[in-house]
Amino acid sequence: MDLRRLRYFVAVAEARSIGKAADRLRMAQPPLSVQIRKLEAEIGAPLFRRGTRGMDLTEAGQALLARASEALALAVDGAEAARAVAAGKRGRLSVGYMFVLANAMLPSLIPELRRSIPGIDLEFAELSASTREARLLDRSVTVALCMPAINHPEIQVARIGVQPLMLAMPIRSPLARLSAVPMERLHGRPLIALPPPEQDPASSAVAALLRRHQIVMPIASRVETVHSAMSLVLAGEGFAIVPGCAKLGAPHGIVFRPLRDAADSLDIAVCWRRDSQSPLISRFLKCAEKAVTRM
Repeated sequence: MDLRRLRYFVAVAEARSIGKAADRLRMAQPPLSVQIRKLEAEIGAPLFRRGTRGMDLTEAGQALLARASEALALAVDGAEAARAVAAGKRGRLSVGYMFVLANAMLPSLIPELRRSIPGIDLEFAELSASTREARLLDRSVTVALCMPAINHPEIQVARIGVQPLMLAMPIRSPLARLSAVPMERLHGRPLIALPPPEQDPASSAVAALLRRHQIVMPIASRVETVHSAMSLVLAGEGFAIVPGCAKLGAPHGIVFRPLRDAADSLDIAVCWRRDSQSPLISRFLKCAEKAVTRM
């Protein structure tokens, strides 16, 4: 049904006069009368009858008026909602994040998103090194907080910060007494390793660091998340080389120390599909950049 015709019908019903309604609509009376007759023909029943005080609604007209007013209001609301979504002021955003960044970024990022985009509907999903790329590509998340950045031709990356690599060890370890751990002291010690990006061992920042210093650390276990790595470190199964922000939320009994003569770090990145049309991504990126400065 033509919304324009419904708008004409509501104007006549409220004014109880073709002439007054035409003035309100800023149109001539004859075309307005024609539109009302076409609406009646479409419905198959008269909508008005002449009364002593003007045009009265028939029972069919009364039934239509309530629904026509609601339909017009919904159309206006729908148009406003569409404009808000197109402008990045409203909408749904599915945010993926790697566990190591959860405690460091989410407590400041989420309030920033709520302030910046009050009408946003947020959904969060925890990612791992082995799932983050797939979740972006299958669109189950719109945007992802990653460390390190994803290297894929279909994924856009914006690097927003860095985190230094540090050694995580049990507090009872003799190395915990040092303010910084020399690289050579790691030779031969068991390593709790995280999966490298894209499952390529040669691309791992930790592997590159060890190769450069000619250090061999046999892999005791390979785990999916920093959370799992911390549990094994605490149990005495080995050491982990992780981003410094892993300190936030680490269990009691684990200490973190910088590595002497090694300034290696990992990028913090916002990642999304190159073909994504969501206007919320640029707003998210600005909020994420602010949150990184508070880490």
